[in-house]
Amino acid sequence: MEIIYEDENVRALNKPAGVDVESVNRRVHRLDKDTSGVFLTAKNEETLDFLQKQFKDRKAEKTYLALITGNIKNKQGKIETLLGRSPGDRRKQRIFLAHEPAAIGKREAVTEYNVLESFSGYDLVEVRPKTGRKHQIRAHMAYLGHPIAGDKLYGFKGQALPEGLARQFLHASALKITLPNGQIKEFKSELPNDLKVCLQKLKTS
Repeated sequence: MEIIYEDENVRALNKPAGVDVESVNRRVHRLDKDTSGVFLTAKNEETLDFLQKQFKDRKAEKTYLALITGNIKNKQGKIETLLGRSPGDRRKQRIFLAHEPAAIGKREAVTEYNVLESFSGYDLVEVRPKTGRKHQIRAHMAYLGHPIAGDKLYGFKGQALPEGLARQFLHASALKITLPNGQIKEFKSELPNDLKVCLQKLKTS
């Protein structure tokens, strides 16, 4: 993984798609295997606790770029639901609404989004998750009826796929956080080539 930033406490990396970070030592947060972008690790336990607390307290500002299937009606919005493991498929997270009996014990999930660009059959959206639940963005977009393009787990049966896209179009483009020395840093990751090519093809189709 390419190093974006490094000091005595922190290492910010540019994670390519296909890399599994579950076993990475002192990872501050998680990114799905097929999601690319900014990935943060700590070099000591004190820094790990310090950074993870910001994620827990919703102080870390995360920004993602996603290509969603279909053109969404509301060009910006906020999705607020409960999220928990799907009883029907253990690999997936399921949306629960507060009034459901099964919602007891499920965790709050909040995602904000706004459309950056529209294409025929797809929207490029900037997504800002305010909580850090597993598969949150993927589950929330599918809940709106606009799954992420190329998402095999949350996509709908027979869902269209942009030409040349070989994975889910989800990229962690920026992460803003306070470092142990008090400095506020924003780490950024440019859209990788496979996703750039995908967008280029949509623009010219």
